[in-house]
Amino acid sequence: MSIEGRGDRTERVYRELRDAVLDGRLRRGERLPATRELAASLGVSRSTVSTAYERLTAEGYLVARVGSGTYVAMPASTPSRATR
Repeated sequence: MSIEGRGDRTERVYRELRDAVLDGRLRRGERLPATRELAASLGVSRSTVSTAYERLTAEGYLVARVGSGTYVAMPASTPSRATR
């Protein structure tokens, strides 16, 4: 994943993850990296990744399971691309 460019990093992480769900790069039931792990690999703060995960969870793209991790909640074809 690449979040290069200008602007809000949280928004860029959010868009990259959402797009990966929508186009099938992340599949239903696939476990996402822990927030600390993804933050370290992207060179951003953990809160940046946590905020993106929380937003995606609230929108129904991800599901968080306490003690287990965060997973893709829906197939790529379910959400409307118009919500972008």
